Amino acid sequence: MSSLRAPIKSLGQNFLVDRNIIDKIIGCAQIRPDDALLEIGPGRGALTEQLAQRAARLVVVEYDHVLARALTEQYRGNPRVTVVDGDILAIDLAAVLGDLPGGWKVVANLPYNISSPVLFRLLEQRAHFSRLVLMLQKEVGERLVASAGCADYGVTTLLLGLWFDMRREFIVAPGCFHPRPKVDSVVVSFVPLPKPRVDVGSEEVFRRVVKGAFAMRRKTLFNCLKAAELAAPDELGRLLDVCGIDGQRRGETLSLEEFASLSRHLTGGREKA
Repeated sequence: MSSLRAPIKSLGQNFLVDRNIIDKIIGCAQIRPDDALLEIGPGRGALTEQLAQRAARLVVVEYDHVLARALTEQYRGNPRVTVVDGDILAIDLAAVLGDLPGGWKVVANLPYNISSPVLFRLLEQRAHFSRLVLMLQKEVGERLVASAGCADYGVTTLLLGLWFDMRREFIVAPGCFHPRPKVDSVVVSFVPLPKPRVDVGSEEVFRRVVKGAFAMRRKTLFNCLKAAELAAPDELGRLLDVCGIDGQRRGETLSLEEFASLSRHLTGGREKA
């Protein structure tokens, strides 16, 4: 596909061109001959070519219509490869993947400009997947695997960490792409858990607690949760006391278990109400 027009910056197109990195990604994916794979944003298809040689089935979703048409033509004679010309954030992903619960692996070099929304889309559809291996901007990857108390620790750490074991595999330098991005990338592997890592009561409440706690990073936990209107101030103070959490702390100092405790107690209070 070298004759195709130049990459489109607004689509976050930085095509992977280093074969050694492709091989390392393949190794992290632990692909078996009977695997079904989903690739998001295949671009010019350097990774796609290797995936297609190894899996029983490969579905690629490409937003760029020109690239999608080129891939469709390239794999027209290969019944194991399906090219979807569409937006991964808008298509009916469950319909595309079909009735193969837990049977898919995702392997992708995600466009930087949509990586966070894609992560949450994959979180929603986690029941379809057995493993994810994703190339991300290093900053995003560091947030995913951060520990409590670190500056990178935040909403994505907690919401993804509730449902996935996540591991930073290796760093990828800008020179491995065309065009060269201005930052390093990182490959992160995700293994879905059969149940949440901890009991959070209501997952909707858990999301509100976590997002509220990080909405104003310089504010105390009490003030952040009060601004999120999760409970009346008096009730919120009592709740923090019951959970053994100092409301003067910052959200980034709380562990997943502490956030889960807050969520469980808030969920219980709402059920009683």
